[in-house]
Amino acid sequence: MSDYRRDDTLAYHSGPPAGKIEVRPTKPCDTQWDLSLAYTPGVAVPCREIAREPALAARYTARQNLVAVVTNGTAVLGLGDIGPLASKPVMEGKAVLFKRFAGIDVFDLEVDCADPDEFIRIVRALEPTFGGINLEDIKAPECFHIERTLRESMNIPVFHDDQHGTAIISAAAFLNAVELAGKRPEDCRVVFSGAGAAGVACGDLFVEFGVPPENLLFCDSKGPIFEGREGLGEAKRALARPTKARTLGEAVKGADVFLGLSVGGLLSQDMVRSMAEHPIVFALANPDPEITYPDAKAARDDVIVATGRSDYPNQVNNVLGFPYIFRGALDCGATTVSLAMKMAAARALADLAREDVPDSVRDAYGGEEIRFGRDYLIPKPVDPRVLLYVSPAVAEAAAESGVATQPIEDIDLYRQELAQFLSRTQRMMGDVMARASRAPKRVVFPEGTQPRILRACRELADRSICHPVVLGPADEVREVADRAGVSLDGVELIDPQSEAEEGRRGRFVEELFLMRQRKGVTHRTADKLLSSRRYFGMMMVRQGDADGLVSGVGMHYPETIRPALEVLGLQPGARVCAGMHMMLLDDRTLFFADTTVNIAPNAETLAEIALQCAHEVARLGIEPRVAMLSFSNFGSNKDPRALAVRRATELVRAQRPNLVVDGEMQVDPAVDPALAGAEFPFSAIQGDANVLVFPSLEAANVAYKLMMRVGGAEAIGPILLGMRYPINVLQRGSTTEQVVNMAAYTGVQAQLQDRLV
Repeated sequence: MSDYRRDDTLAYHSGPPAGKIEVRPTKPCDTQWDLSLAYTPGVAVPCREIAREPALAARYTARQNLVAVVTNGTAVLGLGDIGPLASKPVMEGKAVLFKRFAGIDVFDLEVDCADPDEFIRIVRALEPTFGGINLEDIKAPECFHIERTLRESMNIPVFHDDQHGTAIISAAAFLNAVELAGKRPEDCRVVFSGAGAAGVACGDLFVEFGVPPENLLFCDSKGPIFEGREGLGEAKRALARPTKARTLGEAVKGADVFLGLSVGGLLSQDMVRSMAEHPIVFALANPDPEITYPDAKAARDDVIVATGRSDYPNQVNNVLGFPYIFRGALDCGATTVSLAMKMAAARALADLAREDVPDSVRDAYGGEEIRFGRDYLIPKPVDPRVLLYVSPAVAEAAAESGVATQPIEDIDLYRQELAQFLSRTQRMMGDVMARASRAPKRVVFPEGTQPRILRACRELADRSICHPVVLGPADEVREVADRAGVSLDGVELIDPQSEAEEGRRGRFVEELFLMRQRKGVTHRTADKLLSSRRYFGMMMVRQGDADGLVSGVGMHYPETIRPALEVLGLQPGARVCAGMHMMLLDDRTLFFADTTVNIAPNAETLAEIALQCAHEVARLGIEPRVAMLSFSNFGSNKDPRALAVRRATELVRAQRPNLVVDGEMQVDPAVDPALAGAEFPFSAIQGDANVLVFPSLEAANVAYKLMMRVGGAEAIGPILLGMRYPINVLQRGSTTEQVVNMAAYTGVQAQLQDRLV
């Protein structure tokens, strides 16, 4: 580690507050009443309930979401026996990963105890405090005895991550690697370099997945562990095999798989070349693998390589396992982590690697193309979907193996709840997508040659959110789909320039000419406009060939808005359209408008924007409370811009007397109840506004982007309001996830809208 990195990491850990974790209350503790509930005398009530029925601890305490990460510091990864105190930064790091990836709270416990039986006694006594125990960095062979004894004597999950976490992730990679290599587990000969806790656990799990026990050969620092080798302890005698190999080089000759959990530099290129066809090399020693990824790939073209490093493909990283395994185990009240649960986790990871990869993951890796293959055997650690695959699989396996005390009855609903944990967007969009999928609408996407559109359409079709229709030259669309690894099954492809579409295109030309002949559009111009997929798609919506349209990923916003206004037009009685963003915060959802269309709206336009937003928010089942924003508070400034907002408020009240609306007002009293109550008790908005109407496009656009980039808000939108037909225009460069969200929203709009043709 260079001095720069050393200084950087020390600064990271020492910046106030020191360390990486803290404890925060989850209930209000601001008033005397709050304190009387949190502690004495009110706390006696849940105490009595738990004394009467111990299972109620899961309802009245944080126990079922609390895991202990316990170590004695005798085998810290890459550092060895550094003792419990020096291991604390590692254990705090583990706590961070639990919370970051699965929402699980952790107390890290560094126990100053080298005696295995005393260590067992200490941990066993902690059972009332925790919902699960994660053993960490305990040396072999003591770790085997410790984990086995604790598993047998405790009624909560006990999981030694160094053993089983590594085994689960390695097994997932192994399952996909053998398939890509054209092999079967039962035919593979596997050589292990390292006979410690992780190596033994990997061997055990590989056997469960079909590798014959006699096909496993373990090597330690003295070479292969063969029958009759002198000096073997009890644990290693169980690993001994009848073999003539006396060196690692002799052991790997002709082997199908090498799995290294030892030290760097042990495996040479010649050894790799001596292995069977399409060899699988998992060199997992960290930070220096048994053979580096470049050296292994240079040794032969057909090798499949994984390491423990993040700077090369196929990182076998335990963070893919333990947070999600514990999440599933805790949620179903598992009493242990059974073999079935471990196998389910491995299969789930292997299955996920075969799915299309979200844009967020690609972006985290520099935008590189990532798809199932020799350089992508297991999901990336940053893939948020691991939670949605592994935890439900673990919970199901717990129920099937009889160790779940609270079996999850509806796994699909559980998966939806987990998705909501991942992001506020998921929480909001979950209901929208459910509504869309109840009566899927036909949504057209003019940008059929955009990979992100095709990925979105694949997901939309798979989840039955809508019936996606993509427009584009058929050969080009298929070529883009092939390069992106996207199947077009269930996605309708229309080539507007093809012979098959001549009739429809001719009808559209005539209709567009009739619509626009007195607005400068000749028959020839109409024909030219219909060569644009945007115009063709919008005519499909207007003519009833599609229910809605989503576009804009590869265009600037006005490029889609202008043809939309020309072809689809505004709702009857509307004078303008407007863009609205849903801004999702931890404790509230706000709706911002107009964020995309009207640059300098007058009072009448502001009033119409407010009414359109209120109508849309009400359609979502939320009572709109509208604040008309300004730099002025209720007449404090006579500037014409403030007067326009005041006039707009009056117009809104006149048209919707029952709508909760007030202004002109600054944003502070609109969202801060204490300030509103103290300074403006007469206002209809008492810090509880959820619709914020900004006085200009400039203000709204800056506000929503600032909230996203600095304020930690998630944004859904822009949602286009005031249009006669369901259409939404994405921001240029929108992600696949954003396309899916807006397509679902468009589908719901199509369900709700009275079609006026």
